[in-house]
Amino acid sequence: MKPEVVKCDFENEFFTPERCFISETWNSSNDEILSIARARVKPGVMTTLHYLKGVNERYLITSGKGIVEAGDLSPTEVGIGDVVIIPAGIPQRITNTGETDLIFYCICTPRFSPDCYCDLEKE
Repeated sequence: MKPEVVKCDFENEFFTPERCFISETWNSSNDEILSIARARVKPGVMTTLHYLKGVNERYLITSGKGIVEAGDLSPTEVGIGDVVIIPAGIPQRITNTGETDLIFYCICTPRFSPDCYCDLEKE
């Protein structure tokens, strides 16, 4: 690894079956221990109930407000600056309760890969 600045490519944001938009900020095979993605949830939208196999996740809320559900944690209001800790294998989802987009960074360790994603609404 070397010092560098990686710019988030918002133009390549994509919509997921999870009902949110994702911009991959950092997800490299050269850095297996971490990935970072920017998630954007439209007002009134609840993401799909899911969990990540073998991957711990943190949400860092940067804009908007919502209610997060994770495992046996009571549904909890979140807003700018809050960090949500979600251990591997814990069912999770978030609902945008505001009038603007809810934006947060998903910080995963080890790095996220599509095969770790388990959609609980399809099972």
